Amino acid sequence: MAGAIIENMSTKKLVILGFFILLFQILSAMVGAFIAPSPTSAIRYLATKCINRHRTLGWLMPWGSNRCQQIHSFDEPLAKIVDANDIVFAVHVPLPHMEMSPWFHYMLAVLQFDIAFKMINPIEDDVIITIDARLAHRDDLKSEWSTKFHSVEQRPLKCTFEVAKAYENEGRFYQCDPVPFMELGSVAHKYFLINLRLPVNDTVNVGIGDIKDVHVVGIHQNGGFTKVWISMKTVFTPWISVETVWYWRRISLMARPPVLLEKVIFALGISMTFLNVPVEWLSLGFEWTWMLLYEDVQQGVFYSTLFCFWIIFCGEHLMDQSRRNRLSAYWWQLGLVVFGSSVLLIFDLSERGAHLTNPFYSVWASETGTRVAITFIIVAGISVCLYFLSLCGMVLCVFRNIGGKMQQLPAMPEAKRRHYKVQVFDAGYSSMCSHDCHLLHLKSSQ
Repeated sequence: MAGAIIENMSTKKLVILGFFILLFQILSAMVGAFIAPSPTSAIRYLATKCINRHRTLGWLMPWGSNRCQQIHSFDEPLAKIVDANDIVFAVHVPLPHMEMSPWFHYMLAVLQFDIAFKMINPIEDDVIITIDARLAHRDDLKSEWSTKFHSVEQRPLKCTFEVAKAYENEGRFYQCDPVPFMELGSVAHKYFLINLRLPVNDTVNVGIGDIKDVHVVGIHQNGGFTKVWISMKTVFTPWISVETVWYWRRISLMARPPVLLEKVIFALGISMTFLNVPVEWLSLGFEWTWMLLYEDVQQGVFYSTLFCFWIIFCGEHLMDQSRRNRLSAYWWQLGLVVFGSSVLLIFDLSERGAHLTNPFYSVWASETGTRVAITFIIVAGISVCLYFLSLCGMVLCVFRNIGGKMQQLPAMPEAKRRHYKVQVFDAGYSSMCSHDCHLLHLKSSQ
């Protein structure tokens, strides 16, 4: 493409640029492999079975000086005279003598039920379990618990029994899938307390089997990983910002107006800067529960801009001079990007957006929500496939045009032949790298 800065780079400069980009990628991979710890940790908590005879709204502690009245097993004589609605499962996060930290960035929780098989109380097919969940927090061991969230949620309970359902197999446990329970976008407090009940009446929690224990698996980002991750963003952001400003300044100094490809490269630099701005430093001091949603928006903006760049980059090498440098020439490919991104954004808002006010909410909890979510994902996947097929077709046409120009080179004068040979090589090299990067991004996003 005549006149664009990226096309006027010499082969030597292009190779040097590619070498430094590859070097930075290798260094970043080595930091992740040898310095950063594993991204997440999972801790399993066994819920304590507390008795709340008066069904008060007070908080029940599983241990400590104010621990609740407990039963260790539902087979105890005391458990036989306690109503099921008086049982509260209590979990303290983290374990004793430990503290949570804002460096953990987020916290997820899933439930694992230990359910014994009984002929008179089996698990019914397609059963729904109702959970009355409450969450509290505090920052020292002596202060009162502050209520954070309270919600009554429903979840599908999917269990299998690997042996025959007969009397001789009573007491064996079902194999149950983990149940999504909670997602917190910020870990701004040192201690959390979960109290959950499984209310029972004629229509609620019927056919869920003989529950013996409830386990809560807490998952959070490791503090060491967060430090390495934010540090790398802090190091790279100034460099990306300076390079973006320098690039646009060079474009502005030229006598002609910027062409479309140069504008898209500048937009890509801005989106990359937006992606790497280390806002997480501020989230360490503030309870910003919207950080996970914000990070999804960051990645969505960057990938959408990147997909638009690949299409325009290939198209500007393919189209004739009359159609070049016009955004309308790529309307349907860019429309696929905008449509797919919008679908994923709506899906993300319906899940993580709802977590801002209710971390126990899950779009997968109901059959209707599951169908809608799967439909959104399938529609976005179809858009990505159509986009990729279009990109592959454009790349093939670019290489076909390059092959045709290579055949015309012997008939050109020596000086002109060298000039066009360098441009053809640069265009082919850049197209091949862009296509390979696109494949790698698609694989990494799956």
